[in-house]
Amino acid sequence: MEFIIENFYLIIASALIFGFFMAYGIGANDVANAMGTSVGSRALTLTQALVIAAIFEFLGAYLAGAEVTTTIKENIVSPSNFDANPSIFVLGMLSSLLAAGAWLLIATVFGLPVSTTHAIIGAIAGFSVFYLGWSSVSWGYIGSITISWLITPLLAALLSGLLYYSAKKLIIKSDTPIESGRRYIPMYAGLVGFIISAITLNKSLKNTDVPELITATFGGSDLIVVNILISLSVALVCYAISRLILSHYISTTPNPDVEGKFAVLMIFTACSIAFAHGSNDVANAVGPMAAVISTIENLGSIEASATVPEWVLLTGAIGIVLGMLTLGFRVIRTVGEKITKLKPSKGFAAEMSTAIVVLLGSISGIPLSTTHTLVGAVIGIGIFSKNEVNYRSVLQILGSWFITIPGGAILAIMFFVILKLSLIHISEPTRPY
Repeated sequence: MEFIIENFYLIIASALIFGFFMAYGIGANDVANAMGTSVGSRALTLTQALVIAAIFEFLGAYLAGAEVTTTIKENIVSPSNFDANPSIFVLGMLSSLLAAGAWLLIATVFGLPVSTTHAIIGAIAGFSVFYLGWSSVSWGYIGSITISWLITPLLAALLSGLLYYSAKKLIIKSDTPIESGRRYIPMYAGLVGFIISAITLNKSLKNTDVPELITATFGGSDLIVVNILISLSVALVCYAISRLILSHYISTTPNPDVEGKFAVLMIFTACSIAFAHGSNDVANAVGPMAAVISTIENLGSIEASATVPEWVLLTGAIGIVLGMLTLGFRVIRTVGEKITKLKPSKGFAAEMSTAIVVLLGSISGIPLSTTHTLVGAVIGIGIFSKNEVNYRSVLQILGSWFITIPGGAILAIMFFVILKLSLIHISEPTRPY
């Protein structure tokens, strides 16, 4: 406790710097989730993708980021385990931020897309096991995450393959692709509208006052049902507008580019994913930051959840944007170019399948990684395209996934020991087990 009081400003500054570092790593690595396929399919240039991603990631992180967050991500460890030693909790959170950020930076340098959520979970679990023992960690939740590694990429691969097959069968390879495009592309546009709306309502805006406003407006009706109805309305509007535009476009253009219409749909989907990613994954950086600040403000009292100050949320948002603008191109190229060759229809199928799986996970509460889902979707596209998959790149990516949690844990232990030896001497705790 004395350590917290005596080093108040040092701890605040460290939380700010380490949290920014973590957010920087999130932006550098995870931007590929939204823009990798758009760049790989040539729907957007790299510069255009980075600018668009920066805008929507920032808006999502700052406007729809978590106002209140759990002090320990996903409750991997109970905060009450550290009640007797709040200084250890503070050092553990700082170590976790530094470790997760370092792991993301290492993965980004090698162009490997990894899960930022898994990185911070591994880091928190690592220092907790080191200090409190194996029993302190919720291994059941870790197990559910491991299962999601297998399920979500496979589901996304199957779904992306089916979406691409439908687009190729119904439009691209049909006897009359122009007329088929006029008939079916509005249906895909409606699907895009539904998914974008559903993701925004269920995932991106869940941390704002929008859910309460919807509930109040509709008289306490079931929020999920209302969100579905709103999303269906948006889908109908997107269908109608798309059909109107395509009818005019096809009738007035000598050689209509049907494939290019999928590129337009991709851009809208990518923007939605970027907004959703910013609003949700910023919590991986600001959560531990808020935990440290809350513990200090409460004079060592550790809360299960903490309010995120606006300046902390802004720090996370800026870190994400700077990360993607400076190093984001590395992972974008891996996802967009090194797994399989993409074109707009393939990229659209990959993005849509990713968005659908992420939405299903969000509604059901199943823990999943957007990174794992997208990579699985791109692999699925390659398999359905005459098995055009660079399996060497795939194996490298899979290897990085399996070592993300233990890698984050090892780094967290190293940084925890360094910080503890450098800053404070703390007696061993009385273990609650």
